Amino acid sequence: MIEIVSESKCIECNLCVSVCPTNVFDRVEGGIPIIARQSDCQTCFMCELYCPADALYVSPDAEEKTVLSETELESKGLIGSYREQIGWGPGRTPITKHPLMLRRG
Repeated sequence: MIEIVSESKCIECNLCVSVCPTNVFDRVEGGIPIIARQSDCQTCFMCELYCPADALYVSPDAEEKTVLSETELESKGLIGSYREQIGWGPGRTPITKHPLMLRRG
């Protein structure tokens, strides 16, 4: 479930608003998007994937809210971590090129 839009990292591009299939976010003129309908989140990770600033955290737990603060999530390296793990973004290796994914012949 979507948990955090980082105030310090968000660049107000609103890509998360655009890609969310369940309309979880609301645009805010001159501010960062807000999580307006958290319970509608399907935990699809699309918002986190498309965020160019790694400013979002989607918890893999679709049922329960995370009780960690942005500071705690940041210190654990969780904000933007899904996007990093699959290799989206400049300077990252796509998961399809990860050694564990390559076929051995």
